[in-house]
Amino acid sequence: MLDSILAQLHDPVSHAAPVFVLLIVVEMIALRHPDPDHPPPRGYQRPDTRTSLLMGLIGSGVAVLFRAASLVGYSAVYVYLAPWHLPADAWWTWAILLLGVDFLWYWYHRLSHRVRIVWAAHQAHHSSEYFNYSTALRQKWNLWFETLIWLPLPLLGMPPALVYTGFSVNLIYQFWVHTERIDKLPRPIELIFNTPSHHRVHHGSDPEYLDRNYAGILIIWDRLFGTFAAETHRPRYGLTTPVNTYNLLKLQFGEYAAIARDVRHARTWRHRLAYLFGPPGWHPAP
Repeated sequence: MLDSILAQLHDPVSHAAPVFVLLIVVEMIALRHPDPDHPPPRGYQRPDTRTSLLMGLIGSGVAVLFRAASLVGYSAVYVYLAPWHLPADAWWTWAILLLGVDFLWYWYHRLSHRVRIVWAAHQAHHSSEYFNYSTALRQKWNLWFETLIWLPLPLLGMPPALVYTGFSVNLIYQFWVHTERIDKLPRPIELIFNTPSHHRVHHGSDPEYLDRNYAGILIIWDRLFGTFAAETHRPRYGLTTPVNTYNLLKLQFGEYAAIARDVRHARTWRHRLAYLFGPPGWHPAP
């Protein structure tokens, strides 16, 4: 039973893993020859890189379990609630899939930066003060909300087996934008697609860069919904309050513990709910 479910996940990320490793090695070599016309990249730092790789390795195993469980739910929605069923072998089904996944990713990503209980999972990806291809693998283990965000796809008739295939394609694209070694690309590309320049802004903790550039593949969503910011200077990476630890459990679950403390000490139910569903960093006014 489990084997048949896993077989339907069709996860291209597992096939892309060797390419990820190769690109990390290539980037390390390229960083030995910095571009004299640009600020030197921070490069790699051994404990940080090791932490990112471990978070990605464990996260990939956790993701398989979450995806297998959610696939059962998606199948039920597809069979009993979807008003129609899209053909899995039609090119336009795949076009709808990739565009729909990218659109939903934008809103999920935006929500994960604006709602603290969702940010508690996502912040693990932003915890590194380095920006390189290993940072792309610094993934969260708490995928509970991410499994909900794709529900509109099977509800609108998208074959459940394709849902995570489309998401994996989106993730594979996002890997290459995690680098300082690639400067701005030609203007038409920067106008339409997410690029390293755009994603550096997203990982910046500078005030002018916060909560910007949520795109997965297409930066047009940020341009349409008012969250776009161009890179004007090399960002300072990481969280606004540095975590100062390489402990995997603290990186993954530390924000949940902080939320629990804030909720426990809150004096009103309004404050308790705000600590859960308000933006990260919210505190009651004096």
